[in-house]
Amino acid sequence: MTVLVEHYVSDSRIEEKKTKEERGDGGFMVPKSKETDEFDAPDINFLGHSFRDYENGESERQQGVEEFYRMQHIHQTYDFVKDMRKEYGKLNKMEMSIWECCELLNNVVDESDPDLDEPQIQHLLQTAEAIRKDYPNEDWLHLTALIHDLGKVLLLPEFGGLPQWAVVGDTFPVGCTFDPASIHHKYFKENPDNNTPKYNTKNGVYSEGCGLDNVLMSWGHDDYMYLVAKENGTTLPHAGLFIIRYHSFYPLHKAGTYTHLMNDEDREDLKWLHVFNKYDLYSKSKVHVDVEQMKPYYISLINKYFPAKLKW
Repeated sequence: MTVLVEHYVSDSRIEEKKTKEERGDGGFMVPKSKETDEFDAPDINFLGHSFRDYENGESERQQGVEEFYRMQHIHQTYDFVKDMRKEYGKLNKMEMSIWECCELLNNVVDESDPDLDEPQIQHLLQTAEAIRKDYPNEDWLHLTALIHDLGKVLLLPEFGGLPQWAVVGDTFPVGCTFDPASIHHKYFKENPDNNTPKYNTKNGVYSEGCGLDNVLMSWGHDDYMYLVAKENGTTLPHAGLFIIRYHSFYPLHKAGTYTHLMNDEDREDLKWLHVFNKYDLYSKSKVHVDVEQMKPYYISLINKYFPAKLKW
């Protein structure tokens, strides 16, 4: 994949000796001023609850979320993921532009999300605009935010009409032990892989430090959009692809589990995912973004980093 990078050039040997711990992906520096949590995150969501509150079982919405995770944890097996990647990796469902796919999300609501019941295109733009405000020079990050959830079109009939448990929700590796950090972990006991010796150890079918590129994740919109972007030749930096594939991998970027499978490149990209995640989570709002007003800017980014039409 060709990566378009604006390299920072300095005459100072001190600048040339920046350690890898200070760098983002593809030559992008994680701004020092943004490494702290400067985003003005609200304390509660529009329902009056804490964000990602999965314990308020009294509400009908929360009960639905728990049932979603029960189904997900039972059915997301190693073999299921391999079959989904083989089928959807063909990219033979549809041919359309990125923006056309964004508009399709007007028909999608994520049943796994306890914080949002708005059409998904609003969430995409809210996230992108919040990041754009604080990171005006990282246009690749604005676009990554816009497209990070596009894989949710898998819920639509023209893309196969997959059930919610096979499209949305937090993600986790398959082929190794299900970590207790996963939401509603108790339901993994009914997953067939949980009782399969080669899958129920810490490393499972993987080796320590193998790199997340070599790990199968539970199937859903994250992995699908990652495949779509990669196979259609996007010029987004690797950190952008990392965000797309792992933004729902909360056991990693919130709880810090599964780090034994990561390599050095993963650790660099994770810094950008931590930047992205707070905007993805806390920008969810009932205050709508003017889609038509924002469209020209994001169309320009799409044209910069993607072909006119993509295979889906």
